[in-house]
Amino acid sequence: MSNPVYLALDVPQLDAAKALVSKVKAHIGGVKLGLEFFCAHGAHGVHEIAHLGLPIFLDLKFHDIPNTVAAAMQAIHVYQPAIVTVHASGGRAMMEDAKAAAAEGCKVVAVTMLTSLDANDLTATGVYGSAETQVMRLAELAHAAGLDGIVCSGQEVGMVRKAWRDGYFVVPGLRPAGNGTGDQKRVVTPRQARDNGASVLVIGRPISRAEDPEAAARAIEATL
Repeated sequence: MSNPVYLALDVPQLDAAKALVSKVKAHIGGVKLGLEFFCAHGAHGVHEIAHLGLPIFLDLKFHDIPNTVAAAMQAIHVYQPAIVTVHASGGRAMMEDAKAAAAEGCKVVAVTMLTSLDANDLTATGVYGSAETQVMRLAELAHAAGLDGIVCSGQEVGMVRKAWRDGYFVVPGLRPAGNGTGDQKRVVTPRQARDNGASVLVIGRPISRAEDPEAAARAIEATL
């Protein structure tokens, strides 16, 4: 089985980002490039990381009217991403158009609820009920829209996996045992997430900010 760990590469300097991937590439399965990286380095940066030979997960969280999201999906074909994110809260029509416009073989997954949020944060935005209820509601919508899967925390992935047996589940906000939670609120360890049914484990700071990133990546890989 291929390594499910995708390194979240939110490193401001491109040379440092490339050096980090080169150091840890034997112990990860892919690289996640998010908004910070994309805004800082653009197309050039994506191509530079892609040249290192690992699958690219473009975590751009598209959320707009269906036509705009479809056009954006077509625009990123040039990067040949393995995975792309949209926001489930954009609605069924937006998700359907996103999947229809995606390149063949690209997994389109819907972000359900950011791992930096909890039930109190949901209530403040006018959404009532538990995090689990909201994640399941949006997972069902993403499934109906024909997406490949969703992004959710490790606390919900087991529940969603039972309802969506062949879904593709991306779990961020992971912290190895002994690591602090930082700005994340709903966290589990990489092994717990994998055991609960995660397809992809997104790990950033526990590797990128470790004293020895290669050793940190190897240690996480060993737990899986």
